[in-house]
Amino acid sequence: MLTNSKTNIQTFKALVVEETSEGKYNAAVKDKLITDLPQGELLIKVLFSGLNYKDALSASGYKGITRRYPHTPGIDAAGVVVDSENSDFSPGDEVVVTGYDLGMNTSGGFAEYIRVPAKWAVQKPVNLSLKECMIVGTSGFTAASAVYEFIKHGIQPQSGKILVTGASGAVGSMAVAMLAGAGYRVIASSGKTGATTFLKELGAEEVIGRDEVDDLSERPLLPPRWIAALDTVGGNTLSTVIRSTAERGIVANCGMLASNKLDVSVFPFILRAIRLVGIASAETAMSRRLEIWNLISGKIKPSTFDKIHRIIPLHEVPGALRLMLNSSVSGKIVVEL
Repeated sequence: MLTNSKTNIQTFKALVVEETSEGKYNAAVKDKLITDLPQGELLIKVLFSGLNYKDALSASGYKGITRRYPHTPGIDAAGVVVDSENSDFSPGDEVVVTGYDLGMNTSGGFAEYIRVPAKWAVQKPVNLSLKECMIVGTSGFTAASAVYEFIKHGIQPQSGKILVTGASGAVGSMAVAMLAGAGYRVIASSGKTGATTFLKELGAEEVIGRDEVDDLSERPLLPPRWIAALDTVGGNTLSTVIRSTAERGIVANCGMLASNKLDVSVFPFILRAIRLVGIASAETAMSRRLEIWNLISGKIKPSTFDKIHRIIPLHEVPGALRLMLNSSVSGKIVVEL
């Protein structure tokens, strides 16, 4: 186990979520002891983190994400190794940690320091800054995982249009930026009436309302409108997306904002050979994880990082998480520590 004797660090600032006697949950910036951190081979000084929906759930006491409180959320972190007990990492290395158990039941990235197993950390990609890595974060990594599947499936810019649902959210907006930056023609679907300008700036060729991907006709097949789609909504939206996908297209799903149920016939699969793939990024194997980060830092690196994010300090995180629970956040919020 790493100790603070090497670094002379005694305390650090962290967002701490605590359960009250009334069963409510309060989040505030407090001092934590370095000895309170869990065991792990790497002690990392966090410079940037990023907000995700899982963080909002954790901060609100959702036991499906976090079982024990007090707790520090933050499923993303980027920073510099301070101490290492693993030969693959040395003090001074810039690293990125996304997914696994960070911020869920392991003290997370809304803190000046984290301690994690070495197998959770990735050396910062050469073509990205630490801040850019957190603009990407778990949400962008999820989006890139879908793009990775599209490319593996043989989808090229000339293959046809690609739909992104929930396009103004963190995953959706990053997917729009990545796909457009790589030359794909993107249709962005959003329920936010004021999101059109934002999505066009990210590169969307067309912006449509959520009603256009909510067909209630129960027809097993709809006219083909796109060759691939990333759906973050689920429910009837996902059903509509699948039924509207062109022959031998691919649909990736990573969300269930509307519903966790899917009602669709087998016709899109046996008549159009549609492929449906689920995206679960948290436990991505390291070999695949490195491939996806290389893709993010190269072929699909967005040119619109400046338009897709805003930066807040640690003390503004509780308010931002509440807005996220109410679906009042567009783009990515990055925390600078």
